[in-house]
Amino acid sequence: MADTQMAGDTARHARSILELSERVGALSFGEFKLSSGLTNNYYFDGRLVTLDPEGAYLIAKAFLPLVHECGADSVAGPALAAVPMVSAIALMSHTDGHPVNALIVRQDAKGHGTKRAIEGSVRKGARVVVVDDTCSTGGSLVHAIDSVEAAGCEVVRVICILDRRLGGSDAIKQRGYDFTALLEANDKGEIAPSAG
Repeated sequence: MADTQMAGDTARHARSILELSERVGALSFGEFKLSSGLTNNYYFDGRLVTLDPEGAYLIAKAFLPLVHECGADSVAGPALAAVPMVSAIALMSHTDGHPVNALIVRQDAKGHGTKRAIEGSVRKGARVVVVDDTCSTGGSLVHAIDSVEAAGCEVVRVICILDRRLGGSDAIKQRGYDFTALLEANDKGEIAPSAG
């Protein structure tokens, strides 16, 4: 019953995030070059959602049960896109009495000071959920996964807002990770809550 309730809540939050995305103009149609180098007929600007107060709240509400479900200690994501996401999730985890740490994975390790690749309180053996706003080829998620594992942590789940279905989620699943997306796109650029 609890799993059914959680799945229903996640689907409801996914629909709300899609509605908000349309309202704030996070979805654009045309020809766009993605960070992966691929071109696509639509663009999802996740930061317009994650930096919106309601968007940050909805994302934390949707992601946090999935984080707790796998017993994670921390939530990590690549800079820059995942910074507001991990912050919102960590904040909400504190208010619900089951805190998880936020970690930010740098594209490149700092060249000065501590020369960290990951910002935040990294503990060896921690169970970590890796998050991002979108997944195309999966490059930024794989980089974050590899960095978290290199720091001695275990990646227990990977979650994104939108799976563009361009091969990244399949590659992540083939590596043995539990992958979840709130929204999925088809080849026409139609976006809907994920089926599973």
